[in-house]
Amino acid sequence: MNQQNTTQVLSPARHFSVLLSSTPRGARLARLLAVEWMWEHEVPYGVTEAATQVVAELAANAATHGRVAGRSFRLALVTHDSVLRIEVTDTRGENLPRLQPPIPPSDSGRGLLLVEALADRWGVGLGPVPRKTVWAELDLPRP
Repeated sequence: MNQQNTTQVLSPARHFSVLLSSTPRGARLARLLAVEWMWEHEVPYGVTEAATQVVAELAANAATHGRVAGRSFRLALVTHDSVLRIEVTDTRGENLPRLQPPIPPSDSGRGLLLVEALADRWGVGLGPVPRKTVWAELDLPRP
């Protein structure tokens, strides 16, 4: 009998990444896939609720402001060291997101304010050209 002792090293990080069309439909699918992934990986309910809104805002921004015809955006979710990191990458690196005070009668312009309120940290990374990645991190409760 051929017996082998093997040791499996489990990474403490869990990853999910998907390319989606830069359309409202792609942004909606990003939110739905994120919810499913967080449910499968037992992300606590309160974090899931906040993260779902963050994904929705970042994906909507990628589909609206980061849209380049024929190019997709990427959604990535990673849990590592008690942090859930959300990344949305698009191909409009020259169009950086920035917080703006909302204009009262306007229906838009509040997305990054929500991200800032819900995430523990967020920011933007550039490159490789022409890409940018908007990321947000939410702390997971320690067991």
